[in-house]
Amino acid sequence: MSYYFAKIVNAPFPDVVARAKAALAERGFGILSEIDVAQTLKAKVGANLAPYVILGACNPHHASRALQVEDKIGVMLPCNVIVRQATEGSVEVAAVDPVKSMQAVQNPTLAEVAATVQTLLRQAVDAI
Repeated sequence: MSYYFAKIVNAPFPDVVARAKAALAERGFGILSEIDVAQTLKAKVGANLAPYVILGACNPHHASRALQVEDKIGVMLPCNVIVRQATEGSVEVAAVDPVKSMQAVQNPTLAEVAATVQTLLRQAVDAI
């Protein structure tokens, strides 16, 4: 059971990050957080990682609806999208599968919201 969906893009890392942000924005997602994992781990523990960024994406309409039906669902928000240098010249973009991550919460209305968000995230990843 995969908890994410992904795509490999043959383009420079900064371009893929920009394309990911644009594809998410086109589907109503804002970026609440951007974590440069490689830079952070280098500073904190001296780790040398290839470029790796986590984008905390949130679609306010669907987040609001999810919070209305499950007031603790904020522990699972925002939807994380990663952009990571896979190999020289190829970058992987992966997004959490909200349907899989929300399965632990047995709420049919929340499942409907998760399915809608899943579709939007898949469209964003596919568009990059």
